[in-house]
Amino acid sequence: MVNLAPFDLVGMLEQILLRKSEEVDGYEVCCIPFYAYGLALGDLVGMNDSDVVDRVIGRSGRRVLRVLFTEPRPAMDSRSALREAADSAGLLCEWNGDGMVAIDVPDIAVMQPVFDSVHGEIQNGTAFWEWSDSREFRTA
Repeated sequence: MVNLAPFDLVGMLEQILLRKSEEVDGYEVCCIPFYAYGLALGDLVGMNDSDVVDRVIGRSGRRVLRVLFTEPRPAMDSRSALREAADSAGLLCEWNGDGMVAIDVPDIAVMQPVFDSVHGEIQNGTAFWEWSDSREFRTA
């Protein structure tokens, strides 16, 4: 679990998938985090005695782009275009319903079609995006 209180989501925890690392005394993140800042697929983390992630041991070099789609949806809904752009680029995505997607970004160079797919909605205020590393991981 990741305590989301340091990211202004007091009282919330995010469950993330981890596996024991063979390289260091810690765990590898095996999913794309939706809410926690400063974490990405493949990062190495440590946990406290309560099984809550409390530190980043090593970075994978990957990033997470999160896109939130508002309701009601506009006529020019870009979710299908985003799915196609991500699939074409070979990017891993995790959706939270149809309203939010977290995209694994191993290389920023492949992202332009993804950005282009949602640009109109971002400009119109019917979708919002952020990088998960726009804030550092922290526990307090």
